Amino acid sequence: MKKRITVVGAGNEYTLLSDEGEAYTREVAELVNSSIGDIMSGSHLSFSHAAVLTALNMADASKKSEDTATHLREQVKLYLDETQKLKSELSEARRELSRARKQS
Repeated sequence: MKKRITVVGAGNEYTLLSDEGEAYTREVAELVNSSIGDIMSGSHLSFSHAAVLTALNMADASKKSEDTATHLREQVKLYLDETQKLKSELSEARRELSRARKQS
């Protein structure tokens, strides 16, 4: 169920609808607010320009995280496939060993 959570960003109040908890939503809002503040400090950028740069930076970080997660999933799949292959080989080797012992 969505909850209404009011957060402050750059001196403005925003009411958000979120499925997440209040603490998480406030943490995310503070991360955005902090990033906008960092970009605006020492520059003559407007709030809207700083907000767009923040969005671009966060989209970049999100895309890189998604790419990393995809790569890690592919690696895990390769490792699982290799593990399954090795298990099959081990099982076959055990059967061969058992047959060899019976023939001796």
